[in-house]
Amino acid sequence: MSKIQVLSRDVNIRSVHDEDYICITDIARYKDPKRTDYLILNWLRNRNTIEFLGIWEQLNNPGFNPIEFDGIKKQAGLNSFILTAKQWILKTKAIGIISKAGRHGGTYAHKDIAFEFASWISVEFKLYLIKEFQRLKEDERKTLGWDIRRNLAKINYRIHTDAVRAHLIPAQLSHSQTSLVYASEADVLNMALFGKTAAQWRGENPGEKGNIRDQADVCQLVCLSNLENLNAHFIAEGLTQATRLERLNHIAIQQMRLLTSDARMPRLGHKKDAAHE
Repeated sequence: MSKIQVLSRDVNIRSVHDEDYICITDIARYKDPKRTDYLILNWLRNRNTIEFLGIWEQLNNPGFNPIEFDGIKKQAGLNSFILTAKQWILKTKAIGIISKAGRHGGTYAHKDIAFEFASWISVEFKLYLIKEFQRLKEDERKTLGWDIRRNLAKINYRIHTDAVRAHLIPAQLSHSQTSLVYASEADVLNMALFGKTAAQWRGENPGEKGNIRDQADVCQLVCLSNLENLNAHFIAEGLTQATRLERLNHIAIQQMRLLTSDARMPRLGHKKDAAHE
């Protein structure tokens, strides 16, 4: 669950089947903090609201019940007409609105519907809501880009460890022995790129969380991804560890020079542990 601030008010957002649903209970608090349910109820009584919800469901929900919808639409606008969010969901099998009970509950609506409700509450609030929602999506996009790069390095490391298993580990070794080999090969990459082993880095940074690779910036992660693939090929070719380390270090220096000199390459803070000459 995510949260944004709109005109000094918290608005919760949750993901439902990879779609963003915004808490319209939070939106209603902007107009009347004590009668949010009453405001949502009044909005649902509006004929224009019912027509909008029905069209949205027909476009996005194969399981929508059009017969029940027609019956509700005929009643909408009458003085005696009352419709709660739960009734709408139950009768029409709607998916655009969800109602959750409990501490983190409330009425949530798909962003398309939530923006429509915000217009009914306050045009000003809607505009700020859209602005903050877009800011949240942009921040998530940037974070996703970082995660993709980090995961790419992890995936390539699996390729690298497979090569170690196939070409460096003799048969009948114990688990602890193979772990030592993997640690040694991991430090070949660490030495080539960062100029130190994982243990050396931990000794120099006792207060830091994670490991040496968790502190890497984008440029270093891109370079690390390339080194992992290259080392796997070098292992398959039967090169000694010393030869591979020398080659990988030269490659790391060249790649880091190119990456850090490219102004278009995003950086996530300066790191001291770049490749050393």
